[in-house]
Amino acid sequence: MHLDLPEKRYYGIGEVAKAFGVNTSLIRFWEKEFDVLKPKKNAKGNRKFTPEDLKNLKLIYYLVKERGFTLDGAKTHLKEDKQKTLSNFEIITKLESVKNQLIKIKHQL
Repeated sequence: MHLDLPEKRYYGIGEVAKAFGVNTSLIRFWEKEFDVLKPKKNAKGNRKFTPEDLKNLKLIYYLVKERGFTLDGAKTHLKEDKQKTLSNFEIITKLESVKNQLIKIKHQL
């Protein structure tokens, strides 16, 4: 999954939700459910997500939305096989990026 976000140190919850194509309530729900998500909060309580949080959100999105895991299944999978899951996810992400670049080149021809 490719996120269309600029390079920044912190992202607001609205930006993150729009990039993933989900509601902000789902992002807040996943924050409560998954221990790996720890966005910073400012004095007003607004969530600020780091690039590391985005990486974890991508992984959670991949497991729940694309692979069809239940929330409990995704939690268990992350705890037991986080390194294996992360490495497989990174490989899939890189392959999708290459595929998208090749499609762009094809359309330019």
